[in-house]
Amino acid sequence: MSEQENIATTSAPTVEDYLNPLARPELKPDSMKDLHSFEASETHQEKLGFPGELVDDWHDVAIAKMGDLLTKYRGFRVYLDSCVKCGACTDKCHYFLGTGDPKNMPVARQDLLRSVYRRYFTTGGKYFPKLVGARDLTEDVLGEWYNYFHQCSQCRRCSVYCPYGIDTAEISMAAREIMDTVGKGQKYCNEIIGKVYDVGNNLGFPTPALKATLESFEEDLEDETGLEIKLPLDKKGADILLVTPSADFVAEPHIDGFLGYAKVFHAAGANWTLSSVASEAANFGMFIGSYENMRKVSLRIREAALELGVKRIVFGECGHAWRVAYSFLNTLAGPFDFLDPRYPVPQHICEYTWDLIQKGELKFDKSRNDEYRLTYHDSCNVARATRMGDTPGGQFEIPRNILKATCNYYFDMEEDTIKEATVCCGGGGGLLTDDLMDLRVKGASPRMTALQNVRKEHGVTHMAAICAICKSQFAKVMPKYDFEMDNILSVHQMVSNAILLEGAKDPDDDDDDDDDDWIPPTPPPRPPRGSAA
Repeated sequence: MSEQENIATTSAPTVEDYLNPLARPELKPDSMKDLHSFEASETHQEKLGFPGELVDDWHDVAIAKMGDLLTKYRGFRVYLDSCVKCGACTDKCHYFLGTGDPKNMPVARQDLLRSVYRRYFTTGGKYFPKLVGARDLTEDVLGEWYNYFHQCSQCRRCSVYCPYGIDTAEISMAAREIMDTVGKGQKYCNEIIGKVYDVGNNLGFPTPALKATLESFEEDLEDETGLEIKLPLDKKGADILLVTPSADFVAEPHIDGFLGYAKVFHAAGANWTLSSVASEAANFGMFIGSYENMRKVSLRIREAALELGVKRIVFGECGHAWRVAYSFLNTLAGPFDFLDPRYPVPQHICEYTWDLIQKGELKFDKSRNDEYRLTYHDSCNVARATRMGDTPGGQFEIPRNILKATCNYYFDMEEDTIKEATVCCGGGGGLLTDDLMDLRVKGASPRMTALQNVRKEHGVTHMAAICAICKSQFAKVMPKYDFEMDNILSVHQMVSNAILLEGAKDPDDDDDDDDDDWIPPTPPPRPPRGSAA
């Protein structure tokens, strides 16, 4: 019996078959208090402009830095002053749901810093600390900050449910910046930012290796399609600069998504390029709360766009990269008044692809994806900090529309786990490191439970995403929940599978010498050069 027949004959699951992905856990106080991610070395710190080790006067430096942030960012003070302990956020964090540690409740994690703020920056805290829940900043408190503020993925789900809109992510970012400033940074994030400064991308992937990799991909594309599909690097005079996560060059399913971008550009007749200067879309400066480092990383993109003379910038599938691009890029590295004003600045690859689909310029054979019964994971930074297209909710609908245009079988997960209520993958916010694997597995449990439920109800086999961190995280944790590593896919992987390219050979026929393999090429009409098509 085939898989599809087996699904069709399976009786519908009963209510008892389902688990609640958002079930409140049994409380396990301090169960995660000893989870300590590796600290940054002197080299990692100093590349980012931070002290190489804990400074002697760390206490005074930390309080001074907090005061500086309170002055610089009005929202930071508002978030610290506004909480009324209503409890709306307590069960909204995936790490609390997965670990049961009360300090992973958003309100409790905020209070780790709020209590110190009250001690040094409020009248009540200065004179009556015990009455207002204020406490001194000690080395033990600093250690508690380090452990628990690196158990926040900055997903902002709690903020959706907070009646005052308190943004726990901003508090976590501030805490990490204070810790970096006194010499207590995290190895994973800070080492990655240093690699961007040294080489141009998170993985430390040098330009010769990138060039060789792209040439290898071109060979793979020609073997698959019979077409010469180019992946240009540092091409001056190109119209489009593609800025994509470096994971797209080295690992599955990221690579398959990247090849999907290339096929879309080829089908559209686009003149595009990558840049060795900006061979990374990700920006971990946001995770550590350092706008100075976020700006320095962002300026590479401006430098590349100017050097290559492009007219528009398109970002690949990366969640937090799109948040930085959408929310901060023009402020950090703008103005981008040298780009063509007819196009969004910046533009997401999903916006680019969906626009072509709507215009009828891309054709698909959806049956090529019939082996997949798909659902879609809304990545946190895309869902709650950005938009796509020109209508509210476009960041939810455009990726789904692309999947529905390229696949016959699509099913959403439970409503309270998707779109603006989406639950985090468990590896975002600078936590995608093996020394936090226990946290990552537990933090993924709400999403994995929702995925198990949609598998029971609709026979879903795979989940697609548009975030490099999400895809990497799920590939690691899915086997812990009775899925395979390759059950996570890229959205543009589905595009790549289904797209029909003029002159391409039949993917079902491997005989390269048979003339019948080729679709007779007919040059499609192209708009005038420089038009906004």
